[in-house]
Amino acid sequence: MSALLRSQCERGTATLTLDDPDRRNVLSGPLVRELLAAFDELEADPAITSVVLTGAGSAFCAGADLTDLMAASEGDTSGVETVYESFLRVARSPLPTIAAVNGPAVGAGLNLALACDVRVAAESAWFDTRFLKLGLHPGGGHTWMLHRVVGAQTAAAMVLFGERLDGAAATTAGLAYRCVPDPDLLPAAHALAARAGAVEPELVRRTKGSLRRAGDGRGHDQVVEEETREQLWSLSLPGTAQRLRELRKNPRG
Repeated sequence: MSALLRSQCERGTATLTLDDPDRRNVLSGPLVRELLAAFDELEADPAITSVVLTGAGSAFCAGADLTDLMAASEGDTSGVETVYESFLRVARSPLPTIAAVNGPAVGAGLNLALACDVRVAAESAWFDTRFLKLGLHPGGGHTWMLHRVVGAQTAAAMVLFGERLDGAAATTAGLAYRCVPDPDLLPAAHALAARAGAVEPELVRRTKGSLRRAGDGRGHDQVVEEETREQLWSLSLPGTAQRLRELRKNPRG
Protein backbone atom coordinates (compact mmCIF):
# COMPACT_ATOMS: atom_id res chain seq x y z
CA MET A 1 0.00 0.00 0.00
CA SER A 2 1.16 3.57 -0.58
CA ALA A 3 0.69 6.55 1.70
CA LEU A 4 -2.91 6.94 0.47
CA LEU A 5 -4.24 3.71 1.92
CA ARG A 6 -3.10 1.97 5.08
CA SER A 7 -3.96 -1.66 5.67
CA GLN A 8 -3.67 -3.52 8.96
CA CYS A 9 -4.87 -7.07 9.58
CA GLU A 10 -5.45 -8.52 13.01
CA ARG A 11 -7.37 -11.65 14.01
CA GLY A 12 -9.13 -11.91 10.68
CA THR A 13 -10.21 -8.28 10.46
CA ALA A 14 -8.60 -6.01 7.90
CA THR A 15 -8.71 -2.30 8.69
CA LEU A 16 -8.37 -0.09 5.61
CA THR A 17 -7.69 3.55 6.37
CA LEU A 18 -8.09 6.20 3.68
CA ASP A 19 -4.95 8.19 4.36
CA ASP A 20 -5.04 11.51 2.54
CA PRO A 21 -6.07 13.74 5.47
CA ASP A 22 -4.86 17.00 3.94
CA ARG A 23 -7.44 16.49 1.17
CA ARG A 24 -10.02 15.04 3.56
CA ASN A 25 -9.57 11.60 1.98
CA VAL A 26 -11.13 12.49 -1.37
CA LEU A 27 -11.57 9.59 -3.76
CA SER A 28 -8.73 10.48 -6.08
CA GLY A 29 -7.67 8.14 -8.87
CA PRO A 30 -4.57 6.84 -7.04
CA LEU A 31 -6.52 6.20 -3.83
CA VAL A 32 -9.32 4.43 -5.69
CA ARG A 33 -6.89 2.17 -7.53
CA GLU A 34 -5.32 1.12 -4.25
CA LEU A 35 -8.71 0.51 -2.68
CA LEU A 36 -9.69 -1.76 -5.57
CA ALA A 37 -6.41 -3.68 -5.33
CA ALA A 38 -6.78 -4.00 -1.56
CA PHE A 39 -10.18 -5.65 -1.84
CA ASP A 40 -8.89 -8.05 -4.50
CA GLU A 41 -6.10 -9.09 -2.14
CA LEU A 42 -8.27 -9.36 0.96
CA GLU A 43 -10.93 -11.46 -0.75
CA ALA A 44 -8.26 -13.88 -1.96
CA ASP A 45 -6.95 -14.35 1.59
CA PRO A 46 -8.91 -17.07 3.43
CA ALA A 47 -7.69 -15.69 6.77
CA ILE A 48 -9.63 -12.44 6.30
CA THR A 49 -13.17 -12.60 7.65
CA SER A 50 -14.22 -8.92 7.72
CA VAL A 51 -13.16 -5.42 6.71
CA VAL A 52 -13.36 -2.15 8.63
CA LEU A 53 -13.11 0.97 6.47
CA THR A 54 -12.26 4.33 8.05
CA GLY A 55 -10.55 7.64 7.35
CA ALA A 56 -7.41 9.31 8.66
CA GLY A 57 -7.59 12.72 10.26
CA SER A 58 -10.85 14.57 10.82
CA ALA A 59 -12.81 13.26 7.82
CA PHE A 60 -14.11 9.90 6.70
CA CYS A 61 -14.28 10.87 3.03
CA ALA A 62 -15.06 14.22 1.40
CA GLY A 63 -16.26 12.61 -1.83
CA ALA A 64 -15.07 12.91 -5.40
CA ASP A 65 -12.05 14.83 -6.55
CA LEU A 66 -13.18 18.20 -7.91
CA THR A 67 -10.66 17.80 -10.74
CA ASP A 68 -12.55 14.72 -11.93
CA LEU A 69 -15.88 16.55 -11.72
CA MET A 70 -14.53 19.44 -13.76
CA ALA A 71 -13.15 17.02 -16.34
CA ALA A 72 -16.53 15.31 -16.55
CA SER A 73 -18.20 18.67 -17.22
CA GLU A 74 -15.92 18.94 -20.24
CA GLY A 75 -16.70 15.44 -21.51
CA ASP A 76 -14.05 13.26 -19.85
CA THR A 77 -16.05 11.01 -17.52
CA SER A 78 -13.29 8.48 -16.81
CA GLY A 79 -12.34 9.99 -13.45
CA VAL A 80 -15.93 10.07 -12.20
CA GLU A 81 -16.48 6.51 -13.36
CA THR A 82 -13.37 5.47 -11.42
CA VAL A 83 -14.84 7.08 -8.28
CA TYR A 84 -18.04 5.11 -8.82
CA GLU A 85 -16.05 1.91 -9.12
CA SER A 86 -14.53 2.45 -5.67
CA PHE A 87 -17.75 2.19 -3.69
CA LEU A 88 -19.39 -0.22 -6.10
CA ARG A 89 -16.42 -2.53 -5.53
CA VAL A 90 -16.96 -2.32 -1.78
CA ALA A 91 -20.67 -3.02 -2.23
CA ARG A 92 -19.92 -6.12 -4.32
CA SER A 93 -17.47 -7.61 -1.84
CA PRO A 94 -18.50 -10.95 -0.31
CA LEU A 95 -16.65 -9.97 2.87
CA PRO A 96 -18.68 -8.38 5.68
CA THR A 97 -17.81 -4.67 5.75
CA ILE A 98 -18.13 -2.00 8.43
CA ALA A 99 -17.69 1.72 7.83
CA ALA A 100 -16.19 3.33 10.93
CA VAL A 101 -17.26 6.88 10.12
CA ASN A 102 -14.91 9.15 12.03
CA GLY A 103 -15.95 12.49 10.51
CA PRO A 104 -17.71 13.94 7.46
CA ALA A 105 -18.98 11.47 4.86
CA VAL A 106 -19.95 13.69 1.95
CA GLY A 107 -21.33 12.98 -1.52
CA ALA A 108 -19.42 10.05 -2.96
CA GLY A 109 -17.93 9.62 0.51
CA LEU A 110 -21.44 8.97 1.79
CA ASN A 111 -21.83 6.47 -1.05
CA LEU A 112 -18.69 4.73 0.21
CA ALA A 113 -20.19 4.47 3.69
CA LEU A 114 -23.52 3.27 2.26
CA ALA A 115 -21.69 0.57 0.30
CA CYS A 116 -20.64 -1.06 3.57
CA ASP A 117 -22.93 -3.52 5.32
CA VAL A 118 -22.91 -1.64 8.63
CA ARG A 119 -22.01 1.92 9.61
CA VAL A 120 -20.71 2.78 13.08
CA ALA A 121 -20.54 6.53 13.62
CA ALA A 122 -18.40 8.62 15.91
CA GLU A 123 -20.15 11.45 17.72
CA SER A 124 -18.24 13.89 15.50
CA ALA A 125 -19.32 12.13 12.29
CA TRP A 126 -21.83 13.68 9.94
CA PHE A 127 -23.50 12.56 6.74
CA ASP A 128 -24.24 14.98 3.89
CA THR A 129 -25.36 14.11 0.36
CA ARG A 130 -24.41 17.60 -0.92
CA PHE A 131 -24.98 16.79 -4.60
CA LEU A 132 -27.69 19.39 -5.19
CA LYS A 133 -25.68 22.03 -3.32
CA LEU A 134 -23.00 21.60 -5.99
CA GLY A 135 -25.53 21.71 -8.82
CA LEU A 136 -25.16 17.97 -9.39
CA HIS A 137 -27.70 15.22 -9.74
CA PRO A 138 -26.81 12.39 -7.32
CA GLY A 139 -24.77 9.65 -8.96
CA GLY A 140 -23.48 6.13 -8.51
CA GLY A 141 -26.75 4.73 -7.21
CA HIS A 142 -26.86 7.25 -4.35
CA THR A 143 -30.65 7.65 -4.28
CA TRP A 144 -31.22 3.87 -4.38
CA MET A 145 -28.74 3.12 -1.59
CA LEU A 146 -29.95 5.93 0.64
CA HIS A 147 -33.66 5.22 0.09
CA ARG A 148 -33.07 1.53 0.82
CA VAL A 149 -31.38 2.31 4.14
CA VAL A 150 -33.37 5.24 5.55
CA GLY A 151 -36.65 5.22 3.64
CA ALA A 152 -38.30 7.76 1.35
CA GLN A 153 -38.85 10.65 3.77
CA THR A 154 -35.37 10.83 5.29
CA ALA A 155 -33.80 10.32 1.87
CA ALA A 156 -35.84 13.23 0.52
CA ALA A 157 -34.91 15.42 3.49
CA MET A 158 -31.22 14.72 2.91
CA VAL A 159 -31.11 14.85 -0.89
CA LEU A 160 -33.74 17.47 -1.75
CA PHE A 161 -33.59 19.70 1.30
CA GLY A 162 -29.95 19.37 2.26
CA GLU A 163 -30.54 17.86 5.69
CA ARG A 164 -27.25 16.87 7.28
CA LEU A 165 -27.24 14.17 9.96
CA ASP A 166 -24.72 13.94 12.76
CA GLY A 167 -23.79 10.60 14.28
CA ALA A 168 -26.64 10.51 16.77
CA ALA A 169 -29.26 11.63 14.23
CA ALA A 170 -27.93 9.14 11.68
CA THR A 171 -28.39 6.35 14.22
CA THR A 172 -31.95 7.43 14.94
CA ALA A 173 -32.67 7.48 11.20
CA GLY A 174 -31.16 4.01 10.67
CA LEU A 175 -28.30 5.34 8.56
CA ALA A 176 -25.81 4.30 11.25
CA TYR A 177 -26.13 1.21 13.39
CA ARG A 178 -24.53 2.78 16.44
CA CYS A 179 -23.05 6.12 17.55
CA VAL A 180 -20.13 6.05 19.97
CA PRO A 181 -17.69 8.57 21.49
CA ASP A 182 -14.85 9.34 19.11
CA PRO A 183 -12.17 7.37 21.03
CA ASP A 184 -14.40 4.29 21.04
CA LEU A 185 -15.05 4.22 17.29
CA LEU A 186 -12.46 1.71 16.10
CA PRO A 187 -12.73 -0.52 19.18
CA ALA A 188 -16.51 -0.68 18.66
CA ALA A 189 -16.12 -1.45 14.95
CA HIS A 190 -13.49 -4.10 15.64
CA ALA A 191 -15.57 -5.73 18.37
CA LEU A 192 -18.45 -6.03 15.94
CA ALA A 193 -16.21 -7.31 13.14
CA ALA A 194 -14.67 -9.94 15.41
CA ARG A 195 -18.00 -11.72 15.70
CA ALA A 196 -17.85 -12.60 12.00
CA GLY A 197 -14.49 -14.21 12.66
CA ALA A 198 -16.08 -16.74 15.00
CA VAL A 199 -18.05 -18.25 12.12
CA GLU A 200 -16.98 -20.42 9.18
CA PRO A 201 -15.78 -17.86 6.57
CA GLU A 202 -17.62 -19.40 3.62
CA LEU A 203 -20.82 -19.51 5.66
CA VAL A 204 -20.50 -15.80 6.40
CA ARG A 205 -19.87 -14.95 2.75
CA ARG A 206 -22.80 -17.03 1.50
CA THR A 207 -25.11 -15.60 4.15
CA LYS A 208 -24.09 -12.07 3.14
CA GLY A 209 -25.05 -12.99 -0.42
CA SER A 210 -28.50 -14.07 0.77
CA LEU A 211 -28.93 -10.83 2.71
CA ARG A 212 -27.93 -8.82 -0.34
CA ARG A 213 -30.50 -10.59 -2.49
CA ALA A 214 -33.23 -10.30 0.16
CA GLY A 215 -34.33 -6.92 -1.15
CA ASP A 216 -34.16 -7.64 -4.87
CA GLY A 217 -37.90 -8.04 -5.32
CA ARG A 218 -38.12 -11.83 -5.17
CA GLY A 219 -41.13 -13.42 -3.54
CA HIS A 220 -41.20 -15.32 -0.27
CA ASP A 221 -41.32 -18.72 -1.97
CA GLN A 222 -38.15 -18.00 -3.93
CA VAL A 223 -36.33 -16.88 -0.80
CA VAL A 224 -37.47 -19.97 1.11
CA GLU A 225 -36.16 -22.19 -1.71
CA GLU A 226 -32.76 -20.48 -1.70
CA GLU A 227 -32.44 -20.43 2.08
CA THR A 228 -33.39 -24.10 2.32
CA ARG A 229 -30.69 -24.99 -0.18
CA GLU A 230 -28.09 -22.88 1.66
CA GLN A 231 -29.09 -24.18 5.08
CA LEU A 232 -28.78 -27.78 3.95
CA TRP A 233 -25.32 -26.94 2.60
CA SER A 234 -24.37 -25.43 5.98
CA LEU A 235 -25.42 -28.62 7.77
CA SER A 236 -22.60 -30.40 5.94
CA LEU A 237 -19.95 -28.21 7.59
CA PRO A 238 -17.88 -30.07 10.22
CA GLY A 239 -18.07 -27.14 12.61
CA THR A 240 -21.85 -27.06 12.38
CA ALA A 241 -22.18 -30.71 13.30
CA GLN A 242 -19.88 -30.18 16.27
CA ARG A 243 -21.87 -27.17 17.49
CA LEU A 244 -25.15 -29.02 17.21
CA ARG A 245 -23.75 -31.93 19.23
CA GLU A 246 -22.55 -29.51 21.90
CA LEU A 247 -25.93 -27.80 21.97
CA ARG A 248 -27.70 -31.14 22.52
CA LYS A 249 -25.46 -31.76 25.51
CA ASN A 250 -25.88 -28.26 26.90
CA PRO A 251 -29.09 -26.62 25.59
CA ARG A 252 -28.38 -23.41 27.48
CA GLY A 253 -24.83 -23.05 26.22
